[in-house]
Amino acid sequence: MKQSFADLLYSINHSYCTDVPSMIDTHRFVDDILLLLFPIKGNRSLDKREIEIRLERMKLRLKELLIPLEKVIKDTPESIASEFFKQLPLVYKSLLDDADVFMKSDPAANCVEEVILCYPGYSCIVVHRLSHVLYELGVPVLPRIMSEYLHGMTGIDIHPGARIGKNFFIDHGTGIVIGETAEVGNNVKIYQGVTLGALYVAKKLSDTKRHPTIEDNVIIYSGSTILGGNTVIGHDTIIGGNVWLTESVVPHSIVYRQHKSIIRDSKSFNEPINFII
Repeated sequence: MKQSFADLLYSINHSYCTDVPSMIDTHRFVDDILLLLFPIKGNRSLDKREIEIRLERMKLRLKELLIPLEKVIKDTPESIASEFFKQLPLVYKSLLDDADVFMKSDPAANCVEEVILCYPGYSCIVVHRLSHVLYELGVPVLPRIMSEYLHGMTGIDIHPGARIGKNFFIDHGTGIVIGETAEVGNNVKIYQGVTLGALYVAKKLSDTKRHPTIEDNVIIYSGSTILGGNTVIGHDTIIGGNVWLTESVVPHSIVYRQHKSIIRDSKSFNEPINFII
């Protein structure tokens, strides 16, 4: 008897769609924890009692998201959820410092509220710092669902495994890629289109450092690509736009790509430039 498409879907999906957190519930968890940390996103404030109640509810919801992963996590869902919320005050302090950096760095930012509500780079930093806690606690899948939720909304791809220091600033942000084993120091600024990636992709490299290290006080301008686990950008360095790097740079360097722009009178320019790509 010929197998129906329904039978095929059932046989395939039944084998791998059970032991993972719900993507929809994870997205809701992210939305709600952002509203808990920054109630201005919901245009309201919370009194102390309501905050306490929401914290307990969020802890229970995180535990529920972890239950499908019981066979692969290092501790119980209860212990991991408790540890996550134990670390939350320090994460929150770091997020407030990040917001302050946005205010001091971007002349277009008029107030901290604008940063929290309108800056996609800041939203990604918030979710990254939250998902990174779970990643460090040995939780699979769930941190990645959290980070990919913001990736889909902002075009900023930060793997939850990346280690990012204090006072991180992302300007504009679209097209930024920061790989799993990247290390970013304190007071680093990154502009749109920057990639901190691997030299090449191979499954056998999963347990090795594949992505670069960016030391403190580095600025990386738009469109630059920095690749390789052995690549270290020394502290207090400026990387200009559209730079390609696969080797280390000593501290206090300025790295830039020279190019020439030619301006001509279009009336006497006969070469076709109406390209179709």
